[in-house]
Amino acid sequence: MAKKTVAQLDVKGKRVLVRVDFNVPLDENLHVTDDRRIRSAIPTIKSIIDRGGKAILASHLGRPKAGPEKKFSLKPAADVLAKLLGKPVTLAPDSVGPEVEKIVAAAKDGDVVLLENTRFHKEEEKNDPVYSAQLAKLGDLYVNDAFGTAHRQHSSTFGAAEKIGPGKRVIGFLIEKELKFLGDALDKPQRPFIAILGGAKVSDKIAVIENLLTKADTILIGGAMAYTFFLAQGKTIGGSLAEKDKVDLAKSLLAKAGGKIVLPVDNVISDKMTDDAVTSVVEGNIPDGKEGFDIGPKTAALYAEKIKAAKTVVWNGPMGVFEKKPFVNGTKVVAEALAAATAKGAVTIIGGGDSAAAIEEFGLADKVSHVSTGGGASLEFLEGKGFPCIDILDNA
Repeated sequence: MAKKTVAQLDVKGKRVLVRVDFNVPLDENLHVTDDRRIRSAIPTIKSIIDRGGKAILASHLGRPKAGPEKKFSLKPAADVLAKLLGKPVTLAPDSVGPEVEKIVAAAKDGDVVLLENTRFHKEEEKNDPVYSAQLAKLGDLYVNDAFGTAHRQHSSTFGAAEKIGPGKRVIGFLIEKELKFLGDALDKPQRPFIAILGGAKVSDKIAVIENLLTKADTILIGGAMAYTFFLAQGKTIGGSLAEKDKVDLAKSLLAKAGGKIVLPVDNVISDKMTDDAVTSVVEGNIPDGKEGFDIGPKTAALYAEKIKAAKTVVWNGPMGVFEKKPFVNGTKVVAEALAAATAKGAVTIIGGGDSAAAIEEFGLADKVSHVSTGGGASLEFLEGKGFPCIDILDNA
């Protein structure tokens, strides 16, 4: 999927509409608690403004239901961006309309304007042609650097690019990086290639497992999704979370895998999911009245050994309820094994979402090759799905 990048655009004196992903977490005082997505957009923004372009940034934040809501304003993101760039960022009062057009027209070369939350207009998520055209009016050129939303055909990710037209629409450096790491892992991995899949539901990862069975050498399973596979093997799981309607599917995946799928050999169990839970470790069946909340120490050690021998690793989904102290070990051991494998030259990719949150929490985000900024997008990429929002952009 070779695409032209922002580096190949002549931006001097031009208005460059950039779809960024500033959908960042905020605390109750509306302060940004994790600025990784804003930091990730800096290289693309700087490339535009340092070469004399005007960066007109568009993003959504959260899921506003009924038009503008203060708690979903992009002002906190604008403040963080201004600090990171070391220059003023103008926050427009809306994402489209005459007032916004005036602000954009008044922007000088090297200026940065952040449009207000695109989802304050319900037309955004419908890829409405009128709203798309209003957005497109704000840019001479279009750059998509929002991997986290690249799987959604909205006005700011698809419609505006369509209206701005061919020869003037490219990817930013973040999407270039995401496509390189995820694309290379799937299409030309160094082997052994290991995929680690966790999280709650097998149903969320069916297409991922099916696609990876044709590409990976081994798939390590953790999280609650393991218990659906346990049921498929005839084990008892106590009160553990499982998808009982997906047991036959899990059976068929195990049959298809030919030994590629590796399941936990032991589990950390308890009768409650709290920071002061009393835990024990079991191999095999989980007794009634107990639930599995993490992979056990033997499994963690087994997975770590397999990861350390790998040349390519993709991880999507935690091994347990890592947010609670008694159940953090499995996810932490896997994260540490990934860092160790990276130090030995392996390519290690964290697929966004909870896995990205975990690796950040353990202070290991800069010890792996790549942490994806897109949870849902990276998952769809691992499924082998095409992204119309990227397909529409100019080919290299």
